[in-house]
Amino acid sequence: MTQTERFAARTGAGPPSPDPALELTLRRMRAVRSAWPAGDGVTVFHRVFLAVLESAGPAVPPPNPLGIRLTERYLSAVETAADGGRAPACWRPLFHYRRHPDVRPRQFALAAIHALTAHDLAPAVVDICRTAGCEPPSLEGEFDRVGDLLTLLEERIREEVAPGPELLRVTDPLTHLLGSWNLERAREAAWSSARVLWALRDAPPLAEEFRERMDEAAGLAARCMLTPWRPETDRTEPQKLSAQQGSGLR
Repeated sequence: MTQTERFAARTGAGPPSPDPALELTLRRMRAVRSAWPAGDGVTVFHRVFLAVLESAGPAVPPPNPLGIRLTERYLSAVETAADGGRAPACWRPLFHYRRHPDVRPRQFALAAIHALTAHDLAPAVVDICRTAGCEPPSLEGEFDRVGDLLTLLEERIREEVAPGPELLRVTDPLTHLLGSWNLERAREAAWSSARVLWALRDAPPLAEEFRERMDEAAGLAARCMLTPWRPETDRTEPQKLSAQQGSGLR
């Protein structure tokens, strides 16, 4: 039984329409959202992610089974952290810094997409292959559709969560920090990782070791993306005050 099915059993949710798996996942997303304050760093990403999933229609295809499985992995990390457990390393920096005043909303949102792509996506592919009894190449179309969903999510984040014009100067460290990450390259790496994990399926210890290394590397990158940062204008005033105090002492 998946996490979503367990959620349905707990809440007594009946068979929704048109896609039961998607609708139950959306209900879990909404339930999680209602428990977080608006200023929470993870809420920033969750709000946009939920809006993208809810916007499915003629222009935005609904998530396929792989997309739903990817969303469930994110929700599993959220629920593990909420229960005081140890979430995957790729998500831990977001939960640790979620209320830090000097980490910008855009940093949280892009670090979350990074966690989804750099770690969660490859095991999700393997999960679907095991369930469906297929090989990764047969999921390439689904993988591309999930990539389109992640691209749409990134575009929404850059539109809705981007900092104001005063924070977009090319000399600002935040511009360089977030500009160094590229979703397309992350998607290509995720596909390669999925193929490696599948090739190691008959050697579970090696597969788990490879997945753990992926997770740790993704967590390190997420930690860098969430480096606390304060605009230069906010940093100069304390420096001026310190200089004035120093001159007074002389």
